[in-house]
Amino acid sequence: MTRPQPGSLVMVDVPGPVLDADTAAHLRRFGVQAVCLFGKNIQDAGQLRGLCADLREVMGEGALIALDHEGGAILRPGFWPFAPSAMGLGAADDPALTEEVNAALSRQLRSVGVNWNFAPVLDVNVNPANPVIGERAYGADAGQVARHGAAALRGHAREGVAGCVKHFPGHGDTHLDSHLALPRVERSRGALDAVEFAPFRACLPHAPAVMTAHIVYGPLDPAHPATLSRRVLTDLLRGEWGYGGVTVTDSMGMAAIDANYGRGEAAVLALQAGADLVMALGRREVQETTLSALAAAMSEGDLDPREVDASLERLHALAAAYPARPDPTFDPAADAPLFAHAWARALTAWRGPQPPPPGTRVLLVAQRRVGRQNVSEASVDAQALAGDLAAVYPVELHAYDDPADLDWAALRARGLPVILATTTRHRQPALRGARPDLHLALYNPYAVLDVDAPAALTYGFRPEARAALVAWLRGEAGAPGQLPFGA
Repeated sequence: MTRPQPGSLVMVDVPGPVLDADTAAHLRRFGVQAVCLFGKNIQDAGQLRGLCADLREVMGEGALIALDHEGGAILRPGFWPFAPSAMGLGAADDPALTEEVNAALSRQLRSVGVNWNFAPVLDVNVNPANPVIGERAYGADAGQVARHGAAALRGHAREGVAGCVKHFPGHGDTHLDSHLALPRVERSRGALDAVEFAPFRACLPHAPAVMTAHIVYGPLDPAHPATLSRRVLTDLLRGEWGYGGVTVTDSMGMAAIDANYGRGEAAVLALQAGADLVMALGRREVQETTLSALAAAMSEGDLDPREVDASLERLHALAAAYPARPDPTFDPAADAPLFAHAWARALTAWRGPQPPPPGTRVLLVAQRRVGRQNVSEASVDAQALAGDLAAVYPVELHAYDDPADLDWAALRARGLPVILATTTRHRQPALRGARPDLHLALYNPYAVLDVDAPAALTYGFRPEARAALVAWLRGEAGAPGQLPFGA
């Protein structure tokens, strides 16, 4: 029997929008069959379709081509209509709408040949200070997250794209970002069963794949993060819960792993724990470190051949069920009205906001520019937002760089209705106590807990979200969403 190549258990990224000859040779040399795409790989639909075709030619019929295509801020292509964030769908609280939106997201991916989406997020965002999940979660109630997660999986399955629930066993009660540090969750097993675990247990029968979290769950394994824990990935997920799908690690380049373990050592530990696929993202030398460590582990007997074979069977079954072939009949532009409707359904009024009458001169206070932050794309800048509101009001813009520099007494002394827009992923402590006349929460919805003012929440900064907001400001539409967390 032929020994499997180390690359068959590894997912990598590629450097640019074109599959160059050297990268293609690298993939062939190690037998890599799984690639994750990022913004650096994406220019337009035609280019992306060509890249996927080239990857499929190199990796073969078992190719797995993945993307983080969640909605909201986590959408890499900028040329398709934008779907709302998960929490926007939670605010609309219509699982049928969630299914339709996720089917449309899948059609976007199928149109170019991507066959694996790292969504939906099943984290229950019970920590309002969570620095990495926030509006990526459907809400703070486990039952609501489970309902919408199941609907999202149905939408993916309908259109032939593999969904992947994440971040198992749950990233919703952390105050650290695993991109930057190693979080711990010390809730009791009973509390974990009732909250973090509940959406996963409900959705696993319908989930083709699970992504692991780089988080230590003390009651399960006090020594290892879930990604490296056999107690979590084998004893709990496979043994106790009977899950038979694919398990893929989150990126091993995140500091939770990279700063605490060697890349090669961590990859071997993840497979020994029960992961099927190691996400070895980063520079070529980092990928080769992982691949060399796995090759050594295979040859020295540090990986159980039966478990390796079982992992390969699961990965091949996933690729066979969801082939990476484009469907030219899908037109992503056709789903623009659906996404616009979904953003409008999400819009939420909090504490009875009364927008100034159209035509009133207003003072807009907004951050000048908000760049990319870890997994999220760049938010709307102050000038663009002022342009949106100019369709309703004569706007005087006060753009700031640091909210600590805002002089609220001076701003209010200008005698205009003051509209504060918050557009950052993270909450800003300097805004606590700010008292505008109206708060527009265009990104982190938990910003309403800091700003002492009536608010409208969009759960995202995309153009469709801002269009729904403008319609509300004009008095042409309501704000039917319900806040999906306690306030």
